[in-house]
Amino acid sequence: MTKLTLVLAAAALTHPGPMAQETAPTPIGSPEEQRPMQQHPYIGMWVTADGVIRQELLPNGRYDEARGSRQSAYQGRYEIEGNMIFYWDDTGFTADGEFVTDDELHHGGMIFFRRD
Repeated sequence: MTKLTLVLAAAALTHPGPMAQETAPTPIGSPEEQRPMQQHPYIGMWVTADGVIRQELLPNGRYDEARGSRQSAYQGRYEIEGNMIFYWDDTGFTADGEFVTDDELHHGGMIFFRRD
C-alpha cells in the first residue's frame, strides 16, 4: 500500500461521510437506546389477521416478534417518527413500516392490527 492509500483509508474511518452518519443505527446498549420512549399511542401488541405473527412494541424502544409457535423469533429496537416506524433487528437487519390508522400497521408486506 502506498502512503496516500493509508492516509485516505484512515480519513474514511475517522470521518465517515454524511450517509454513514444519517443511516447508522444507535449501537445496542447505548444510552439513547436504553432511554424509555414516552407513552406513545402505538406501543403495545400488533398481530396479523391470522394471528401467526405477533409483534410487541415495548415502551423502552425495543420490540419482540413471535412467529407461529416460535416466541421471540426477532428482537431489536425501533423508533417511531410520525406515522412511520423504523426497526433495527439485533442481528443487523433493518426494516420500516407505516401506521395507516391508529389500529393498522403495514410492515414487510404484512398488515398488523392492534390487539388489546
